[in-house]
Amino acid sequence: MSLTSRFLFTPPTIKLSPSLPPSSAFSPLITPSLSSNSISPSFLRFARVFSSSKPTATPTTTMGDAPDAGMDAVQRRLMFDDECILVDENDRVVGHDSKYNCHLWENILKGNALHRAFSVFLFNSKHELLLQQRSKTKVTFPLVWTNTCCSHPLYRESELIDEDVLGVRNAAQRKLFDELGIPAKDVPVDQFSPLGRILYKAPSDGKWGEHELDYLLFIVRDVSVNPNPDEVADIKYVNQDELKELLRKADAGEEGLKLSPWFRLVVDNFLFKWWDHVEKGTLEEAAEMKTIHKLT
Repeated sequence: MSLTSRFLFTPPTIKLSPSLPPSSAFSPLITPSLSSNSISPSFLRFARVFSSSKPTATPTTTMGDAPDAGMDAVQRRLMFDDECILVDENDRVVGHDSKYNCHLWENILKGNALHRAFSVFLFNSKHELLLQQRSKTKVTFPLVWTNTCCSHPLYRESELIDEDVLGVRNAAQRKLFDELGIPAKDVPVDQFSPLGRILYKAPSDGKWGEHELDYLLFIVRDVSVNPNPDEVADIKYVNQDELKELLRKADAGEEGLKLSPWFRLVVDNFLFKWWDHVEKGTLEEAAEMKTIHKLT
């Protein structure tokens, strides 16, 4: 049974467990208009999207804390409102915590901040890769160049679905709109190709950092882009030669150009061989989701 054959159905009424927070009203599960035949029971379990209650975990840092009084208002809201999915090194869900707590370097060093993430690599029909420069107000790695979109599935029903990596796909669709203004219809969830998972750790500025189990999603689509300046400073499409020149400049320290650590890890380990599959139309041959690659 194909992935798309399980998306559209009339879901039963499900009582929400108090231990699991619901989806927010503004980012519902996106379901293409397809046949409802042969819905799997495991998918039905997660299919109802709820709204209105708050996650059960309480961040250990509050919005009134003086040390972060100068944080950009939009980024501050996201840091405290977004609940990341905590996992162990085998990608098993072990809890949830605020984006703020998950990115404090002191928490990362204590070993209790590993969380699920995703990185989208979007190519147009000319097989050029869309890159973004993160905005200057980003808390971690401001103004660095990176892949199309990098973020987190949140601790909510629609983004906790493990089957067919659907929760991560839903989160990717949500953030492509939030950051780049790409409408959901341009990036259907069934068009994302999950190719692999990496586990990495990287400091940002001494206070902040990343410790993520990162899903790598490829998609080939021509899309309309309208970047959100709170999230993105600049964008560009590059071919393979142009990206190699960008890497050369970053390595040489030219033009103050910097790349995100997760993007550089993917570039050095996977990107160009997977890009060849993009050009040949054979992405399914590159997928290897069973292994979690621990990269440094």
